[in-house]
Amino acid sequence: MTTAHVNGIDINYRLEGDGPETIVLVNGLADDLETWVYQIDAFVAAGYRVLRFDNRGIGESSKPVGPYSSRMLADDAKGLVDSLALTDFHLMGVSMGGMIVQEYALAYANDLRTVTFACTYAAPGPFCSRMFKLWADAAPVLGVPFVMRDVTLWAFTVRFFEERGAELAEFETAMAYMNQPTHAYLAQLAAIQNHDTRDRLDQITTPTLVVAGEEDILIPVALSKRLHEGVPGAEWSTTKGGHGCMWEHAHEFNTSFLQFVERHGRNN
Repeated sequence: MTTAHVNGIDINYRLEGDGPETIVLVNGLADDLETWVYQIDAFVAAGYRVLRFDNRGIGESSKPVGPYSSRMLADDAKGLVDSLALTDFHLMGVSMGGMIVQEYALAYANDLRTVTFACTYAAPGPFCSRMFKLWADAAPVLGVPFVMRDVTLWAFTVRFFEERGAELAEFETAMAYMNQPTHAYLAQLAAIQNHDTRDRLDQITTPTLVVAGEEDILIPVALSKRLHEGVPGAEWSTTKGGHGCMWEHAHEFNTSFLQFVERHGRNN
């Protein structure tokens, strides 16, 4: 385990690869750095150095009492990259990670070469807000692993359930044994419940890609499209699958992202 002490907490991280450009990856709600297991080899093989880490409240990072905010978590990411002397990097976040990356792009644009917001929104709206309230009510009574069983139903497509049962079982097992106490889950959940960048998106100047899974029903594609429309000059891409498209259709997801960062690399 490798940790950095930033903002009064310990952040667990892994830095892999030795390429001249760096990709920094930010996880979603209740996801640790293993979120990126289907991405890391592809990104390193493409010639990038890759940083992934456990957000505050998950994995081997500190789990202080919340609530947390997307800006607080962005500040944690800033502290980590500064401790590693990283700059001019490509920053991607998925779901809650995409909200964190929005705040990072607004606060620390000079660090960034590109930003990618994947399967995320600028504000939750009435649909997502009701879903998250159900999770918040259920977690203290039934436990976080129980809630994550529900999340699995929202994350994958019908075809995944029908045709890839062995992989589904692996995800369900991982969720059942996840390392996140209830207080930390609720603290992270507060970050996505209260996130709202709608009136600031036009301030984002970094080259931006917004990605959505074509069948996403957890964060509906329409919300991701509104995010895209709010960022000047942002690119838009969809990939097969739903909210878990980065796992269900990893090759397509990875290819879309790598094509974007390559177009904005230092040699272009």
